[in-house]
Amino acid sequence: MAKPVSIEVWNPNGKYRVISTKSMPGTRWINLLIQNDCRLEICTEKKTILSVEDIIALIGAKCDGVIGQLTEDWGEELFSALSRAGGKAFSNMAVGYNNVNVDAANKYGVAVGNTPGVLTETTAELAASLSLAAARRIVEADEFMRAGLYDGWLPHLFVGNLLKGQTVGVIGAGRIGSAYARMMVEGFKMNLIYFDLYQSTRLEKFVTGMFLPSPISYGAFLKASGETPVTWKRASSMDEVLQEADIISLHPVLDKTTYHLVNKERLAKMKKEAILINCSRGPVIDEAALVEHLKENPLFRVGLDVFEDEPYMKPGLADLKNAIVVPHIASASKWTREGMATLAALNVLGKIKGYPVWFDANRVEPFLNENAQPPAACPSIVNAKALGLPSSKL
Repeated sequence: MAKPVSIEVWNPNGKYRVISTKSMPGTRWINLLIQNDCRLEICTEKKTILSVEDIIALIGAKCDGVIGQLTEDWGEELFSALSRAGGKAFSNMAVGYNNVNVDAANKYGVAVGNTPGVLTETTAELAASLSLAAARRIVEADEFMRAGLYDGWLPHLFVGNLLKGQTVGVIGAGRIGSAYARMMVEGFKMNLIYFDLYQSTRLEKFVTGMFLPSPISYGAFLKASGETPVTWKRASSMDEVLQEADIISLHPVLDKTTYHLVNKERLAKMKKEAILINCSRGPVIDEAALVEHLKENPLFRVGLDVFEDEPYMKPGLADLKNAIVVPHIASASKWTREGMATLAALNVLGKIKGYPVWFDANRVEPFLNENAQPPAACPSIVNAKALGLPSSKL
């Protein structure tokens, strides 16, 4: 028998039993659930990652839906347990769902929710922050100061890279990759090279073409101001980006084609003083190969928010001064995390209530307006088609 798991209960007499495997930021998600007759149980167990057995204990004999986290292994066992308890709804508090076996969810008729549309700018901002921190060696300099080693200005002290006029490379020019590119182009006057299977016309127009509502692009604005205009280039291959860019930021999806996308051979193609940023998924980089490359090339720098075997790092990575590592915080702005919690809760609530699926998972603003009731819809269900769920026409 599974060991009991500690919980906090809201609205104990609610008709629908909903479990949240973690406490989440904000209170709106809680209020939305209890206002809709849900008994909400929030796990308070002092464990960073719950085991499958822990979550089965939380689900118990009757459970209508679960809000979970990307650190949990949602596969056959958990969806079977949720189905036996009468549950038909699960949502990750995340846009990614690599931790979810969607086929198993389909087998048991469980809707799987995620939270896209709310992470774009905040993830791009962290990628830009890591880019600047790596280029200007900010973390090294901070540690130097805190260690009491600074005894006066020196010409060679923590000399880094100037971004203006350099080339930023983007692998994957979707919403987040394009937002990052715009920040680097407009914020630091960098030229752009990108690789994506699909042409990013909107991004290209931002750099040098006509971009509404402004009558001129950013490049044209610079030229009109007497400055050198920025440029863009769509690369014919990923290797072309790696060879030409001074900073490369990775924004691909993770699947079998992008696993170890950046490996030993591709690292060798990059400039000796290049900067590599990853706020997408850890396994797109061969982390062991990266450690060796960083050791052999001290002027090469990296900024990582995600890791191949998260929460662990490959041996040696933490010891390297030319590596900046942060604990998967790309979405960690207050507005974004509270929005993610709200969307995850509304995915579960919507399925319980029999609501249709929202017509566009990336247009979530109506769900996040705190001054109005959210639409009667599930914001984002990734297996809606497989389950035959109706779509909202709003």
